[in-house]
Amino acid sequence: MITTNLAGIGMTSQRTRSRLIQRLRDKGIVENSVLSVMEKLPRHIFIDEALSHRAYEDTSLPIGMGQTISQPYIVARMTELLVMSGKMTNVLEVGTGCGYQTSVLAGVSKWVYTIERIQPLQKQAIDRFKLLNLHNVNYRHGDGYLGWEEEAPFDAIIVTAAPDQVPQPLIDQLAIGGRMVIPVTVANGDQQLHLLEKTEEGITSMQVEEVKFVPLVGGTIG
Repeated sequence: MITTNLAGIGMTSQRTRSRLIQRLRDKGIVENSVLSVMEKLPRHIFIDEALSHRAYEDTSLPIGMGQTISQPYIVARMTELLVMSGKMTNVLEVGTGCGYQTSVLAGVSKWVYTIERIQPLQKQAIDRFKLLNLHNVNYRHGDGYLGWEEEAPFDAIIVTAAPDQVPQPLIDQLAIGGRMVIPVTVANGDQQLHLLEKTEEGITSMQVEEVKFVPLVGGTIG
C-alpha cells in the first residue's frame, strides 16, 4: 500500500531529506537542478512502509520482485551526467522499477518515456506518479532491450539495470548529440557505469565509476 503522507514525519521529514542532500553534495554532486528535485521528492513513498525510516539513507533498498530502489548518490550521479549534456526534452528510462529515478527525471526534463518489464512494479509506480501529479511521464510495459522506437530519437537515455553490453537498439535510438548512462557488467562480474555520447562520427564511451545494479533481463512479466 502506498502512503499518501508526502510531507513525512520523523525519519521521513523534510529536515531528514535536506541532510541527505548535504551528503550528496559532500560526495561531489554539483548539479543544483538535480539536488533541488531530490530534496523535494518524498523517497519514502517509493518503498515499503516497513522500510520508510531508512528512506533517506544513502543506500539501495529492496522493493520486491528481486528489484531495488537505487542508492540516492547513484540516482543523482546518473541524472547529473545526463543534465550536463544541456538538452533534456525527450528522455528514455529503461527500468521504471518503483518510479523514483523516473520521478527525478521528470523534474529535470520535458518528457520522460519509461519502460518496465515487471507489470506489478509498473502498476505501483504509476500510482505514485499520479500521487505526485507528474504529467510528463509516459510508461510502457515492455522489454527494455528494445527501447521505444516510436518516440525516438532521445536526447538522453538512462538504463537502471546492467547488461553485458550496450543494447544496439538503444544506441540507434539515441539522438546525435545525446548521452546515455548505463551500467555494464564486465568479464569478472564487476559493473562499470558508462557514459556514452553520440556524434556524427559515432559513439564515444567513458567509464565513470564502479556500480552495482540488478542484471538487465529481456522479456516481460505480466
